[in-house]
Amino acid sequence: MSLFNRAKVVDLNFTKGVEEGNFPDSKTHSLNLGQSISNSELISIFESQVASRHMDLKARSLKDEGSCYYTIGSSGHEGNAVFGHVFPYTDMAFLHYRDMPFFLQRSKQVSGLTPFYDTALSFMASSEDPISGGRHKVIGSKMLNIPPQTSTIASHLPKAVGTAFSIDRAKDLDIKERVLESNSIVLCSFGDASANHASALSAFNTAAWIHNLGGHVPIVFLCEDNGTGISVSTQDGWIEQNFSRRIGIKYIQVDGLHILDLIIKSKKAEQISRKQRCPVFLHMKTVRLMGHAGSDVEVGYKTLQEIEKIESDDPLLHSARIMIEKKCLSSSEILSLYENTRKQISFVFDSAVLRPKLLKSVDVMSAIVSNENVRKNAPEIPTMKLRKNIFGKEFERMELPQHMGKLLNYTLSDLLLQYSNTLIFGEDVAKKGGVYHITADLYKQFGERRVFNSPLDETSIIGFGVGFAHNGFIPIPEIQFLAYVHNAEDQLRGEAATLPFFSKGQFTNPMVLRIPGLAYQKGFGGHFHNDNSLTIFRDIPGIILAVPSNGSDAVKMLRTAVKEAYINGRVIVFVEPIALYMTKDLHNPKDGGWSFTYPELDKEITVGEFYSYGESRLFTIITYGNGLYLSLQAKKEIEKKIKKKIKVIDLRWLAPINYKNLIKNIEKCKNILIVDECRKTGCHGEGLLGELVTRIGRQSNIELHAADDSFIPLGVAATATLPSKVSIVKKSLDLLNG
Repeated sequence: MSLFNRAKVVDLNFTKGVEEGNFPDSKTHSLNLGQSISNSELISIFESQVASRHMDLKARSLKDEGSCYYTIGSSGHEGNAVFGHVFPYTDMAFLHYRDMPFFLQRSKQVSGLTPFYDTALSFMASSEDPISGGRHKVIGSKMLNIPPQTSTIASHLPKAVGTAFSIDRAKDLDIKERVLESNSIVLCSFGDASANHASALSAFNTAAWIHNLGGHVPIVFLCEDNGTGISVSTQDGWIEQNFSRRIGIKYIQVDGLHILDLIIKSKKAEQISRKQRCPVFLHMKTVRLMGHAGSDVEVGYKTLQEIEKIESDDPLLHSARIMIEKKCLSSSEILSLYENTRKQISFVFDSAVLRPKLLKSVDVMSAIVSNENVRKNAPEIPTMKLRKNIFGKEFERMELPQHMGKLLNYTLSDLLLQYSNTLIFGEDVAKKGGVYHITADLYKQFGERRVFNSPLDETSIIGFGVGFAHNGFIPIPEIQFLAYVHNAEDQLRGEAATLPFFSKGQFTNPMVLRIPGLAYQKGFGGHFHNDNSLTIFRDIPGIILAVPSNGSDAVKMLRTAVKEAYINGRVIVFVEPIALYMTKDLHNPKDGGWSFTYPELDKEITVGEFYSYGESRLFTIITYGNGLYLSLQAKKEIEKKIKKKIKVIDLRWLAPINYKNLIKNIEKCKNILIVDECRKTGCHGEGLLGELVTRIGRQSNIELHAADDSFIPLGVAATATLPSKVSIVKKSLDLLNG
């Protein structure tokens, strides 16, 4: 039994060790440790450590009964309770999944909380869980400034850096929507194995990069080093060697088994980061007890002798020794506390088992785009005087028809003027104005605090956006090319999009992610610059996906996007077709058919609202982006050939699609062709085809004309795999002729 049931062994070891006075030797020796630390502080921290331990033990027991669903515990990491004591709850904390002691101790800073019961509900996936509503076992609390985390394999580090950077920036800009106090800092905890992750390296690099530039990044990286990542050992000295001499980050090592050393070093880290507004790496050396999770059997990759040696360094035994040495508690008082806490936790967890669970799809999905902090109105539209001031000589040209690129540039200026909490950042967006000059002059108009360059790192760009949004900003980051999103898609999928879902809308991270992309560009090839796939965005619940096809729509849709982010906390991906940026004509050179005047400032396009060019019950083309431009060219030729009118629908918004209105618009049409410029497998047209066939049935002929499943080559073959005016005409006539 003891070979595999290490929880029972650890439990008995503690009781026996205290009874017999058999404690592990201290690894930290100093006569001055704890001189200014009161006994009540130490007892409070110890109580949280004990409570966390019993939560782990009870959770494993209930898992064996089938009542508990999550057993990655905190045993061995009880030292992080000190962080919950030292750092005030006003400091936002992005936590590791082994930080239950931190959560319990921080809960003591706010009266009226019930952390034992709330945590039990989360363990049991009860719909009454106050943070996620039973959607996942997470450590989180709105009141305690702890956003919930489900994946802690370093994916939370980039946004933690963004949040830290946002604090002083919000103060400098006097952002009224800011959430965090102006002198606060950010905490971010993770394991030693996670420190190797690309997301972690991105975060460390960005924090140091900013600090070296003279910027403020008040963050304490809490590395909880237990020497093992699931079953893989971390090399001795690996973390220290990697971070003790890192430029731009202050390194402090602390004994995670010694609460006095933890308190002293934590206070030192806190003071350095708060006063100097700089990143600190607090390296906590500790152990891991009871394996990685409930299903993990350590004897599969460690010898029994190795396991027993680790168990002999139980942090609770170290803390108990200190309690006795400091005359805080006697051995009998420690044992009484331990057993009384066991009974209390057991009672609370048994009660939580009986609470209701999520059962229906509609209830599970109700939190996908929820927002408990909806704003009633957007800020007022800027006055003529303010706009003239910003635009200068360019103001007079705004009445002339322009291509999409110039109109987007005007829009961004107006939005930065209207929404004081907006920021634009990304690769080359400042002085250069972006590769396509869409952000030209914004740096000059609004300064480097609101328009700034990022490192060449998409992970840090999107992570930065998520972090800024945690502090009341509406970030408008730019990813330079569509294909670059893949470098950081988990920041969008696993962090930004999931936050409302796992917090019942208590936390949101609104942003408008601008992405120049899609195909039909001249002079570019390869999958990095000329990429025609939006497939990854089909797989992310809750995001809004906008793809404007012309300058006028782009303006109105971008206004809507920023308003949705500001009022409803939404995450919007705004894909701008590069090939249409500078396009001015539609059918013939100099016809001006694709040039538009700047729409009035109150004009917007509602999410899901599509547009119909013409009316027809005979034939309809449904498309978006470059597909609309080509389909309108084809429309003219098709109508000439069949001598009848056809209809072309521009979806404009690919998520969500308003199927109710779309079906109503086309259900009496005999022939429908979906034109999708993206690759056929996985494209939005593929999903649209399935929906239309299901909803309309056989009363209409419906086909999909999409790009071939190929990457895009350079040169004259760049459009060979894509829909074209000629191919759209041919597909349309084939469909009409049966």
